[in-house]
Amino acid sequence: MSDRHKIDWLRQRLKTPLPGFEAQELMAARVKPMPFQIPDNARPSAVLISLFYIADTLHTLLIKRTDDGKAHSGQISFPGGRFEKTDESLSATALREAQEEVGIVSASVEILGGLTPLYIPVSNFMVHPFIGVLSQRPDYVISNNEVARIIELPVDELLHPERKTSAEVTSAADKNFRRVVPAYKLVDESVIWGATAMIISELQVLFEAYGS
Repeated sequence: MSDRHKIDWLRQRLKTPLPGFEAQELMAARVKPMPFQIPDNARPSAVLISLFYIADTLHTLLIKRTDDGKAHSGQISFPGGRFEKTDESLSATALREAQEEVGIVSASVEILGGLTPLYIPVSNFMVHPFIGVLSQRPDYVISNNEVARIIELPVDELLHPERKTSAEVTSAADKNFRRVVPAYKLVDESVIWGATAMIISELQVLFEAYGS
């Protein structure tokens, strides 16, 4: 099957039970341990996993966040942020944040569905990942206050088994944190770990069933 069939397949697959926590835990790394119970004051947030074609090859977009001293400073992630009262839904949060951060026009995105929500203890965010297919490659307008650079790459490259590794990382949220953790390492040596790696892990488990 060609890359063009992946979207139709994924649209249907997201209507069935997800791989969930077990898939996320394959790449788990946390600055603070998971609590026994997710706090009632956990802050809802959302990210957008955008899918679009370049020359018939399915791509996605990651961003490197600016070094602003916050909990996820300098890390690679999907565009996204916290839920605002003006957002109609969490998927609307993902779309709004993607437009604000990198200029993806919300009207150009079809939300296919969501992955399993993920709690991040160090920032007290409950992250809801949404997968959206774009009608065309984005015309980026980058928010320099939030985004240091964009990383546009084929989905197959991101999910290639050779990308999985381990890496020593630090955290802006805890100056004493230095640990070797599961990670994805891109061709340019960029390291993806933590919540974003856990989200990608669930996406990878989903796509492993594609064509089977």
